[in-house]
Amino acid sequence: QVQLVESGGGLVQAGGSLRLSCAASGRTVSVYRMAWFRQAPGKEREFVAAISLNGGTYYADSVKGRFTISRDNAKNTAYLQLNSLKPEDTAVYYCAASRYATNYRLAGQYDYWGQGTQVTVSS
Repeated sequence: QVQLVESGGGLVQAGGSLRLSCAASGRTVSVYRMAWFRQAPGKEREFVAAISLNGGTYYADSVKGRFTISRDNAKNTAYLQLNSLKPEDTAVYYCAASRYATNYRLAGQYDYWGQGTQVTVSS
């Protein structure tokens, strides 16, 4: 089992950047597929990005070219670099982990979730 704690959220102006971190404890992240999802008020949770065991990355079309997911197994941490932020990126961002996910874009395939970190982008 793994526990996930996100950090790095905040208030930023449009065009700005943030770096979210997802620190894991309990088990090494090296055995987990890691992902980021987000949920805006009144909307369903949506896929943002995922990284496979061998470092392959996957992105939602809405963030491709602006966001970058990465992992540092030595630090037991996953990251999400958010660049060129837009007001529509405002949401609570959640980190998730799965041992066996095959469709990285489906929230139901992830077993472990963090508590979320708020990202607010002002126009």
